[in-house]
Amino acid sequence: MTPDLYTDHFNFSERPFSLLPDPDFLFWSKAHTRAFSILEYGLVTRAPLTVITGEVGTGKTTLVQALLKHIDEDFTVGLVSNAQGGRGDLLRWVLSALDIAPERTGDYVTLFEQFQDFVIEEYAAGRTVVLIIDEAQNLTHETLEELRMLTNINSNKDEVVQFILLGQPELRLRITDPTLRQFAQRVTATFHLEPMDLTTTRHYIRHRLIHVGGTGQEISPQAIRMIFETAQGIPRMINKICDLALVYTASAGHKTVSLTTIKELVRDGVILPTRPLPLYLKDPVKLPERAAE
Repeated sequence: MTPDLYTDHFNFSERPFSLLPDPDFLFWSKAHTRAFSILEYGLVTRAPLTVITGEVGTGKTTLVQALLKHIDEDFTVGLVSNAQGGRGDLLRWVLSALDIAPERTGDYVTLFEQFQDFVIEEYAAGRTVVLIIDEAQNLTHETLEELRMLTNINSNKDEVVQFILLGQPELRLRITDPTLRQFAQRVTATFHLEPMDLTTTRHYIRHRLIHVGGTGQEISPQAIRMIFETAQGIPRMINKICDLALVYTASAGHKTVSLTTIKELVRDGVILPTRPLPLYLKDPVKLPERAAE
């Protein structure tokens, strides 16, 4: 096996199922199209809070990267990844994301004034500050309340700072808690990304194969069905399985990923599911008829 893994074997320009978020590979399923529309709606309407949730690997980060590729110069964007901590820590994360050096010995009021001054200066220059907070399900109740308070900088008819929260389903449950009703009232737009169904999975796999110069037929329909059931419709898991399946297939000198190859992947234990597998997939030799068509 050469260092290219399998791209030369299949005449691909690059690996079609890399795990890195890449907006160039974005497949516009119905759900992703709607989620993207919600993100755009949040920006256009100057929504103080926009929330996108979904299981790990459903494409939230890729959607935001696609949004950033088309965002105009009227927005100053900061990205906060995996913020944690108590009161005041969120402000430090936010200032860092905006390339503002926080006052090391500054108290909360000083940090807030730093942020507020920056936001107002950007607004005076005709720009709106947008903070994207990834892995927002890790924010505590106290931190979410702090975030709500930061939206109070907005006044009159002008919104000068916006927050986009990306998180796992726990975030959606968190913000519907009655004790966070004031926070929920600030959420103007929200969308939950569900896992893909079988039909969408077929189109998704074909799309990525063709994108790198393939025919779209390099993975058999029977293999795709088992990939879908093993990955349970999660795009990142689908990518992982497809990538490994192409490695197995190329190393065997074959040109099409078969159902047998996916069975081997499951049997070899090289796939670690993010959620419990259906019982029959734990014994891939005994697949039901519908998965072995």
